[in-house]
Amino acid sequence: MKTLKSYRFDEGTSHRALAPSGEAGGCRTREGNWSRRDFLKTASAATLSALAAGYPRAILAAEAEEKIKPTADTLIVLWLAGGVAHTETFDPKRYTPFERGMKSAEMFSTFPTIDTAVDHIKFTAGLEKIAGVTDRGTLIRSYTAGDLGFILHSRHQYQWHTGYAPPQTVAAPHLGAIIARTLGPKNPAVPAFINIGQRFDLGEGEELKAFTTAGFLGSEYGPFNIPFPEQAADAVRPPAGMSPSRFENRDKFYRKLLAQSPVGEFGSDYQKESLLRSLDNAHRLLSSPAATAFDLTREPVEHIRKYWPDYQAGKRFDAAIDRSGSYEASTIGRFGLGCLLARRLAEVGARYIEVTTEYIPFLNWDTHEHGHEKMENLKKSIDAPVSQLVLDLEERGLLDRTLIVLASEFSRDALIEGKPDKKVKDQVEVPDVVTDMKNYGMHRHFTDAGCVLLFGGGIKKGYLHGRTADERPFKTIENRVVIEDLHASLFRAVGIPPRLSYEIEKRPFYVTRDGEGKPILDLFS
Repeated sequence: MKTLKSYRFDEGTSHRALAPSGEAGGCRTREGNWSRRDFLKTASAATLSALAAGYPRAILAAEAEEKIKPTADTLIVLWLAGGVAHTETFDPKRYTPFERGMKSAEMFSTFPTIDTAVDHIKFTAGLEKIAGVTDRGTLIRSYTAGDLGFILHSRHQYQWHTGYAPPQTVAAPHLGAIIARTLGPKNPAVPAFINIGQRFDLGEGEELKAFTTAGFLGSEYGPFNIPFPEQAADAVRPPAGMSPSRFENRDKFYRKLLAQSPVGEFGSDYQKESLLRSLDNAHRLLSSPAATAFDLTREPVEHIRKYWPDYQAGKRFDAAIDRSGSYEASTIGRFGLGCLLARRLAEVGARYIEVTTEYIPFLNWDTHEHGHEKMENLKKSIDAPVSQLVLDLEERGLLDRTLIVLASEFSRDALIEGKPDKKVKDQVEVPDVVTDMKNYGMHRHFTDAGCVLLFGGGIKKGYLHGRTADERPFKTIENRVVIEDLHASLFRAVGIPPRLSYEIEKRPFYVTRDGEGKPILDLFS
């Protein structure tokens, strides 16, 4: 007979437990250094609890029975995984051009400042197109990540996406899964939660699975994953030459395999039924007209080029892993196709869509070296698609009811790891004097500031929230924003009270940390 120990839990879940409260950042903390092994051990334990979870009954606290009028029906998260330096993007400081022999302490912003469509908001060079649509949205400059000890990207990404800091003891659902479960699909044929751009078979894939899940809510609310947007159409149609009868036989065989899986053998009746419902939902999509939305070849080439100016039909984004900066240059366009796919899916009724630049350790926004050089190409990856997504939704009359959120897990700095008053172990060697372009840029993880861009969905236009210091340390000094309040604001936009909870293991699991999230009303028009 199989035992639970004989299985490898690739579906991944996340977890919740009691822990002492943190200070700045307002989030659960745990002292000490955490390794990837620690993270995976706790994630696996939480997976076991998810298998046994019964029907998660929704509970709304009596004092929170206020009826919220939603300002958005769809949420699109544009996830810049890896840590985006605020001083290099949306919160410029004094421009310090490269000079051989310059001091690292003199590096403030390695890009000059540019104007935006809003007089009192400035960006850095390379973001001219997003600057042009700033008058359609709000910029938060004071997002502050939690104090989680030694910095692991996957732990901070877990916290951003679930609202809880690991370790946890039950499988905490992803933000998208909560929205899918609470609001249901807009279109029954379209997955309510779609995740675009992230692979789970490289780097820290197992850790990313730990939060890219519906957790105890059940498989039917989990993400429909599309690693490569240019291949999205392949995900919603049978392989070439597959006859209906052969496809049906495969489906029957697959269901038999599921009966022998951890969920099939050890899961509660609810979890088994939820898994089967997820299969039924997939079948419904295959035969629906909405499936055509996944096919980017149906989009006019001239419009694709608005998202990816150097569009090359048939290009495969399978560049070799290389930390010198060549990877970022060769993958320009992938995020743009993801944003275009997000627009098409929003049009046919997807409820929650996340598009990521993809987290791979030491690549993309995880700039441990070659920061300035990589940033030039990373800006090319996001500038056109983000602005065009805003303009397309506006032109189609969808922006008012679609909330776009652009965010990252934390920021970066040339000198400080963590927060100025809560420094943690350095992970990047930074020389006192810069003699090589490799060391020019922001390479350490900085958690005391960060930018979030919001467009549409009832959000104010041309509004700036929060402020950071103009001299190092470039920390938050006004209107600090923490994850539970950011989540409460996003939930309020789609009509979900921050005190809503789901009963699991005979106790409430709140959609914001312990139900303490407070929506930031200043963000709303």
